[in-house]
Amino acid sequence: MSEALRPMTRPRLYEQVVERLRQYAGESGLGAGDRLPPERELAQRLGVSRASVKQAIVVLEVQGLVEVRHGGGTYLVRDTLDAAEPVERLVERRRRLPDVLEAREAMETKLAELAARRRTDADLEALDDALTHMAEEVADGGPGVEGDRRFHAAVTAAAHSALLADFMRSIAEQITESRNESLRQPGRPKRSLAQHQRILEAIREGNPRSAATAMRRHLRTVAEVRLLTWTPEDATNVPDAPDAPDC
Repeated sequence: MSEALRPMTRPRLYEQVVERLRQYAGESGLGAGDRLPPERELAQRLGVSRASVKQAIVVLEVQGLVEVRHGGGTYLVRDTLDAAEPVERLVERRRRLPDVLEAREAMETKLAELAARRRTDADLEALDDALTHMAEEVADGGPGVEGDRRFHAAVTAAAHSALLADFMRSIAEQITESRNESLRQPGRPKRSLAQHQRILEAIREGNPRSAATAMRRHLRTVAEVRLLTWTPEDATNVPDAPDAPDC
């Protein structure tokens, strides 16, 4: 069948709200630290339900463009709400991320256990260097992505398991995606760095059980991302009508 005759789709309402908010931020000259109008006001002005506005805010939040402060409103993180990632790609990432995180926990917990049994002095030096690099990145205000990558690669190397290392390489792209998602969460870089230090301590002490436990706890923290609390289908299941006025 001709590609031109494939089924047509129409943008979800919350996607239209996202585009309106981007337009509003640009026309109003909003920048990093500026606050968006309250959700109720946005819903009233756009003639949509708060459900659609909430969905739009979540999209901007998981794209790293806004920060939602509990009870304090929504603030721009950058000088623009323009995003390099289309919403459809975000939806795809949301759907595959749970499988990636599940695979990481299964493999990397075992890798940490083996690393505690098999690590050499050279392995410990590589782990120390990775943590030093991440600490410097975080101290400079960065997310610590490269240091995180080096640390997990050093744990894999310290396990001295060729087959598990091959498995890790086979999902390297997906691991990078989960790493970036985790480290963009507020306060996450410092928390991850501290967890890495506990993993290293257990490996240095040669304690396989503690190393596995520390890695499992870390990877469950990695799984605590805003993206996984978002269900894109919700916006299509909620009747879109303006909210009732406050009593």
